[in-house]
Amino acid sequence: QVQFVESGGGLVQPGGSLRLSCAASGFTFSGHTMYWYRQAPGKEREWVAGITSSGSITNYADSVKGRFTISRENAKNTVYLQMNSLKPEDTAVYFCNRGDDYWGQGTQLTVSS
Repeated sequence: QVQFVESGGGLVQPGGSLRLSCAASGFTFSGHTMYWYRQAPGKEREWVAGITSSGSITNYADSVKGRFTISRENAKNTVYLQMNSLKPEDTAVYFCNRGDDYWGQGTQLTVSS
């Protein structure tokens, strides 16, 4: 079945960097646009970034544009989110998704000094 396993989260100081990974299985990964979402405490889940199946087109929420970079390795069925210049407001659980109702457990990012 469709599965996503997110990893790479942790505690980072403001201004720091981190790379998240999402390993996908159970479907033809290379045929799907992939997305990163996040959910902060007490808030609704929000879209962060997207990347087309070939990786040729990416787009970002305004709140992360210029700081985050989404990428993928189709040979490894993995999508990444490189996060730089992190801010406390980036604190959230981060999820990857292919645009439907399958979700993983997410990975927690905490940005705090």
